[in-house]
Amino acid sequence: MNLHEYQAKELLRAAGVPIPPGDIATTPEAAEAIAQRFGTAVMVKAQVHAGGRGKAGGVKFCKTPADAREKATAILGMTIKDLTVEKVLVTVAADIGSEAYVGIIVDRATKKPVFMVSAAGGIDIEEVAASTPEKILYYPVDTRYGLLPFEAMRMGFFLYKDVKLARQAAKIMQQLYTAFMNAGCSLAEINPLVMTPQGELIAVDGKMVIDDNELDRRPEIAALRDESSEAPSEVDARNANLTFIKLDGNVGCVVNGAGLAMATMDLVKYYGGDPANFLDIGGSSNPEKVVNALRIITSDPNVKCILFNIFGGITRTDDVANGIVTATKANPLKVPIVIRLTGTNEEIAVKILQDNGFSASNDMDAAVQRAVELATKGGAA
Repeated sequence: MNLHEYQAKELLRAAGVPIPPGDIATTPEAAEAIAQRFGTAVMVKAQVHAGGRGKAGGVKFCKTPADAREKATAILGMTIKDLTVEKVLVTVAADIGSEAYVGIIVDRATKKPVFMVSAAGGIDIEEVAASTPEKILYYPVDTRYGLLPFEAMRMGFFLYKDVKLARQAAKIMQQLYTAFMNAGCSLAEINPLVMTPQGELIAVDGKMVIDDNELDRRPEIAALRDESSEAPSEVDARNANLTFIKLDGNVGCVVNGAGLAMATMDLVKYYGGDPANFLDIGGSSNPEKVVNALRIITSDPNVKCILFNIFGGITRTDDVANGIVTATKANPLKVPIVIRLTGTNEEIAVKILQDNGFSASNDMDAAVQRAVELATKGGAA
């Protein structure tokens, strides 16, 4: 789950990270009032779950309250990566002496949180990693002990030669680690970590991504979810207990099991196609899930062919077949469908489909190839 910048900053501030004051506005008048209250130059920043807000014109410097109102008028309602800006963060602008990057991710290879720190802050860390990887220090943390002071100081000295700045940075990294662990994050970053001309370090921007598996035991974090900033199809799928991620391709995939879903997407790419989504109906035997899956996939205008790839174990293939029949009777398909079924009650499933005008195979390669062909060239299944 992504957090907005203002939400991430609240969690970082609670952990002790120095952050300029700020407040949220949903109208230009409110933005002006907040800037008036701070009595200094401010930044007006779009709050959407999308990177590249600055490049899209969603981050503006404002010298006066009237300027803040004008900039907020321009930003509120604009679209950034298909997301409409409904709120802005109005925050005190900082004097910038230098910019650094400090972030933590979960490294699947080492199964540890890993710090990434770089003096090249203020730009995409991916760009730094690609062009000048020597400017990034990677530092894994043993969660049994947490981030120890000497480890934090080592990273502090990687960023700053001045011992006072290194100590400040080390303290902020320990605070960031605390926020990361407390919120159940898969990613937390400060970019940029700014050194002011007065020699103080402050976090001008913050980002947090919460591991969805941590939300059940952190209801206060789960309550921060903003569904208005998420793709409607993903919200719909989550409410239907489906695991769904929208992608940019044209082959709509319905699969049972995350591993088979990944294998199916790989095979679609192998045969020259592009998956339109990751969708896992899970292991339960419930035709309603299939109905919901088809409803969500067919709402995507980019989908030119639907591919079912079901390996029946706990998931009975006859239930999947009944779900397909029910869904297509209620809402006839406008795109071809390719069905591959094998496993539990396979013979019954094939008969159900044939009785209702569908065909099915048990050959995964052939089904994927056919789906890619239909999505690319068009045609009937």
